[in-house]
Amino acid sequence: MTKKKILRKKGYKFRLYPNKKQKILISKSVGCARFIYNHFLAKAKEDDYKTYTQYSKQLTKLKKELMWLKEPDKFALQNALKDLDKAFNNFFSSKNEFPKFKSKKNIKNSYRTNKFTRKSGSTNIEINGSKIKLPKLGWIKFSKSQEVKGKIINVTVSKTNTDKYFVSIAVKEKMEELDKKDNAVGIDLGLKEFAVISDGKKIANPRVLKKYEKKIARLNRSLARKEKDSNNWYKTKKKLAKVHEKAANIRKDFLHKFSTKLICENQTICLETLKVKNMLKNSNLAKSISDVSWSKFVEYLEYKAEWYGRDLVKIDTYFASSQLCNNCGYKNEEVKDLKIRKWKCPECGVIHDRDINASKNILSEGLKIKKAS
Repeated sequence: MTKKKILRKKGYKFRLYPNKKQKILISKSVGCARFIYNHFLAKAKEDDYKTYTQYSKQLTKLKKELMWLKEPDKFALQNALKDLDKAFNNFFSSKNEFPKFKSKKNIKNSYRTNKFTRKSGSTNIEINGSKIKLPKLGWIKFSKSQEVKGKIINVTVSKTNTDKYFVSIAVKEKMEELDKKDNAVGIDLGLKEFAVISDGKKIANPRVLKKYEKKIARLNRSLARKEKDSNNWYKTKKKLAKVHEKAANIRKDFLHKFSTKLICENQTICLETLKVKNMLKNSNLAKSISDVSWSKFVEYLEYKAEWYGRDLVKIDTYFASSQLCNNCGYKNEEVKDLKIRKWKCPECGVIHDRDINASKNILSEGLKIKKAS
């Protein structure tokens, strides 16, 4: 049987190694894109937001007045306007708050450029071996860890606050669905264990931030003692950023590996919808919840399920997964107390591990939702 291939959007991210001139132009491009975003946001605050088309015409006039806006790639400025347009559309549809001005002190500064083909047939973005050609920048070395497949749509160039450069390549790629599986699992996400699966497996919480907590605290104290904006202050700040970056990379690696394993092994994955923003209001748990990155994990599962033809079923937040006996359906409201880790069903006598019972109920509810849809 021929496997189904579907055209999907996919991104590839690689480390970029620009030379001195290219670094300067990247900084200018990032700065100009930020300037355009902030300039038209200020206009929108003064006299209501106009359409992207109207602002685009104003941008053409502005480039004639401010000649330095012609230095970076033109698509970087146009995409800054598109980002502003998207931010306002989200605001108008009540999906987001009012757009904020962009700061040069952002953790990651970036700009986006588009690919186009000239009449001659040549393109402004090309890949040749371990080099990539980008508008205005020319050819740049990058760490090519895998082949870039599909048709390139756009490219984002970014610089982190640890002075590392990256290129993210967005493509449209024909992706092959994985072989169908009979397996289905329910997942109960938590803090003690990162995840408890309905088959009884418990996945340990890596607690990445806790491993670096003392080092981060020491560097924060050191930073507080330094004179702000002095050379030593910037050196310490960079050291602190590197520790946070390392922790983030370890966390991301764990989330990618676990989500990929679930997608490869199961046809249906059921989990609860978590209101993380509300949970973060609990000051005692906020740091642990941020460190565990449930939202990012669910995000990875969502796009991987779409890519490879898997079913991701989300259960309502208020579903009483922990309180229901997975054997007879009896609801034990005493289990609302989080201190109760094991309980015996008064109806059928089955002894439950709180989290394994929850994951089994999540699976059962998820399969009902899938069947009904």
